[in-house]
Amino acid sequence: MSLDSAQLQPGPAGSEGATTHRAGSTAPSAPSSGPLCVDLDGTLVKSDTLLDTLLVLARQRPRSLLYAPRWIVQGKAAFKRKLSLLVALDVARLPYNRPLLDYLRQQHADGRAIYLTTGADSKLAERVAAHLGIFAGVLASDGNVNLTGRNKLAAFEQRFPAGFSYIGNERCDLPLLTHCAAPMLANPHRGLRTGLRAAGVKPARTFTDSTSRLKAWLRALRLHQWAKNTLIFLPLLLAHVRAVGPVVAVCLAFLSFGLAASATYGFNDLLDVEADRHHPRKRNRPFAAGDLSPIAGVAAILLLLASSLALALLLPRALTMFSPQFPWAGQGRFIEWLLLYAVSTVAYSLRLKRMVLVDVIVLACLYTIRILAGSAAAGVRVSPWLAAFSIFFFLSLAFVKRFAELESMSLRGEARGAADTAAIHGRGYRVSDLEQLRSFGTASGYASVVVFALYIGNEVAQNLYAHHARLWLLVPVLLLWLSRLWLKASRGELHEDPVVYAITDRRSLQLGVVVIAIVLSAL
Repeated sequence: MSLDSAQLQPGPAGSEGATTHRAGSTAPSAPSSGPLCVDLDGTLVKSDTLLDTLLVLARQRPRSLLYAPRWIVQGKAAFKRKLSLLVALDVARLPYNRPLLDYLRQQHADGRAIYLTTGADSKLAERVAAHLGIFAGVLASDGNVNLTGRNKLAAFEQRFPAGFSYIGNERCDLPLLTHCAAPMLANPHRGLRTGLRAAGVKPARTFTDSTSRLKAWLRALRLHQWAKNTLIFLPLLLAHVRAVGPVVAVCLAFLSFGLAASATYGFNDLLDVEADRHHPRKRNRPFAAGDLSPIAGVAAILLLLASSLALALLLPRALTMFSPQFPWAGQGRFIEWLLLYAVSTVAYSLRLKRMVLVDVIVLACLYTIRILAGSAAAGVRVSPWLAAFSIFFFLSLAFVKRFAELESMSLRGEARGAADTAAIHGRGYRVSDLEQLRSFGTASGYASVVVFALYIGNEVAQNLYAHHARLWLLVPVLLLWLSRLWLKASRGELHEDPVVYAITDRRSLQLGVVVIAIVLSAL
């Protein structure tokens, strides 16, 4: 194989990356002599840039994916070239392996020649090299030859006849690691370690920058967001139903919605990989940080959805099995609300979240759908008062979420003017919208309290609560919590989703205990 089959470019000087990563562990130092070749995907960068590019393409130009089979038929190298022409990843935001990058900078400072050698397309590889400014050259796929495995080894033997050192992470790197002077690993796969042991090769150095797989999956599932699904229990509780069947059915509904929610959050995180890497906290999400593979993410999403549907199909049987005489009067069938929730969240992830004002209305409706799903699961009707209250109350929470993001970005000084259109990456809001969002959100929150006050004087409440007048004590509690929430958001102190904030904030939990005590006293 001649060097014409691979791209060999001098590494231009560039700016250094500024991405924050977890600390890693290393083995004894490798010798600092001879050319050092470094792989890109899974090695220098913890993610797979080909999959990252596909995800960004799915977000920005989803129709282009219809042509993907035609591109793949032309060969993997041609496929990578086509994607690199359609999508330009932000190389400054890629999840670099921090210990490895520190080592490479030290070697570069010592005068060692370092080469970025990757199966990724040369256009992407050259931009990474330009950004880091530490590489003497780039060897990459050029649209004709896919520079991986044996192809990469042949290019190395021709370009570096006196020998080379290599840093890789996958089993396909085994031929290079067994033929180099100083084999080194970065977040190595188990298959590569096994292959090296079988070949009797001991790595000179290992660069680890990863989190535990279990911890990464727990974060990806976002189990704390399941707290939102407790709304499913609300129709059952407010109707004062204690029959076994509805209770069991609602518990199954809670699990079903939780699994569906985790699946949709995973779908959203995959599509938002590029946008999340621009966010100070979201960039640490497992897919954006490169701690989990998008392929594993897709498999997990399908498994979660299948499990959710299985529970949804089981739910009516549980209701009739445990309480066959219970008079069902729910709002439709639970599985219909579950499917509506799943379709709405997918539409939100694909398009609606980037539509100003539409996004917050959809978020408020998703909360209300949970209540209606709980009604269908328990077989009890939802009061129009509860439906009206939930729409206004959760619309306020949706507005405060957007307001807090803008306020936080404004305090960090990332917005440069009232007309800044990039105030929230991937959204349509501007910093100049802050005051209008505040008025929308506070008005919605106080409107929900007005609805609740009107409900207290209605005969529905009088029939359910023996001491319904005591419910008036809830009005100042609601006003206090909503006002405090918006005050913290205005001060830039609301850093979490408002629902997550409600279940983690000590004052909010104390007010929750007060609410429960008032309701019990009114029974």
